[in-house]
Amino acid sequence: MVNRYSRTRDVFLDSEALAICQSAFNAILTRLDISREHENAEDIAAFVSKLYQQGIHDEKKLFELSIATTVHFRD
Repeated sequence: MVNRYSRTRDVFLDSEALAICQSAFNAILTRLDISREHENAEDIAAFVSKLYQQGIHDEKKLFELSIATTVHFRD
Protein backbone atom coordinates (compact mmCIF):
# COMPACT_ATOMS: atom_id res chain seq x y z
CA MET A 1 0.00 0.00 0.00
CA VAL A 2 1.30 3.42 -0.91
CA ASN A 3 1.85 5.80 1.96
CA ARG A 4 -0.21 8.96 1.39
CA TYR A 5 1.90 11.10 3.66
CA SER A 6 5.23 12.47 2.61
CA ARG A 7 8.05 12.04 5.08
CA THR A 8 10.56 14.88 5.51
CA ARG A 9 13.24 12.85 3.76
CA ASP A 10 10.99 12.44 0.73
CA VAL A 11 11.28 16.11 -0.22
CA PHE A 12 11.54 16.58 -3.97
CA LEU A 13 14.25 18.88 -5.28
CA ASP A 14 13.23 21.66 -7.64
CA SER A 15 15.55 23.11 -10.29
CA GLU A 16 17.06 25.64 -7.87
CA ALA A 17 17.77 22.93 -5.30
CA LEU A 18 19.28 20.68 -7.96
CA ALA A 19 21.53 23.51 -9.13
CA ILE A 20 22.81 24.07 -5.59
CA CYS A 21 23.42 20.36 -5.07
CA GLN A 22 25.09 20.02 -8.48
CA SER A 23 27.42 22.91 -7.77
CA ALA A 24 28.40 21.49 -4.37
CA PHE A 25 28.85 18.03 -5.93
CA ASN A 26 31.13 19.40 -8.67
CA ALA A 27 33.22 21.28 -6.10
CA ILE A 28 33.56 18.12 -4.00
CA LEU A 29 34.73 16.07 -6.98
CA THR A 30 37.25 18.77 -7.84
CA ARG A 31 38.56 18.93 -4.26
CA LEU A 32 38.84 15.14 -4.05
CA ASP A 33 40.31 14.99 -7.55
CA ILE A 34 37.92 12.29 -8.71
CA SER A 35 35.77 12.01 -11.82
CA ARG A 36 32.02 11.59 -12.17
CA GLU A 37 32.71 8.02 -13.22
CA HIS A 38 34.53 7.23 -9.97
CA GLU A 39 32.97 4.34 -8.07
CA ASN A 40 32.00 6.61 -5.16
CA ALA A 41 30.64 9.58 -7.13
CA GLU A 42 27.06 8.31 -6.90
CA ASP A 43 27.36 7.93 -3.12
CA ILE A 44 28.68 11.48 -2.84
CA ALA A 45 25.78 12.81 -4.92
CA ALA A 46 23.29 10.93 -2.76
CA PHE A 47 24.89 12.29 0.40
CA VAL A 48 24.71 15.89 -0.88
CA SER A 49 21.04 15.40 -1.79
CA LYS A 50 20.30 13.91 1.61
CA LEU A 51 21.91 16.85 3.39
CA TYR A 52 19.84 19.24 1.28
CA GLN A 53 16.65 17.37 2.11
CA GLN A 54 17.56 17.55 5.79
CA GLY A 55 17.66 21.33 5.61
CA ILE A 56 21.20 22.26 4.57
CA HIS A 57 20.46 24.65 1.68
CA ASP A 58 23.68 26.66 1.66
CA GLU A 59 26.08 25.49 -1.06
CA LYS A 60 29.17 26.22 1.04
CA LYS A 61 27.77 24.26 4.01
CA LEU A 62 26.85 21.35 1.73
CA PHE A 63 30.42 21.35 0.44
CA GLU A 64 32.02 21.58 3.89
CA LEU A 65 29.89 18.87 5.49
CA SER A 66 30.28 16.57 2.51
CA ILE A 67 34.05 17.03 2.34
CA ALA A 68 34.36 16.27 6.05
CA THR A 69 32.44 13.05 5.54
CA THR A 70 33.62 11.89 2.11
CA VAL A 71 37.33 12.73 2.15
CA HIS A 72 38.13 8.99 2.39
CA PHE A 73 36.42 8.41 -0.99
CA ARG A 74 39.44 9.53 -2.97
CA ASP A 75 41.30 6.31 -2.13
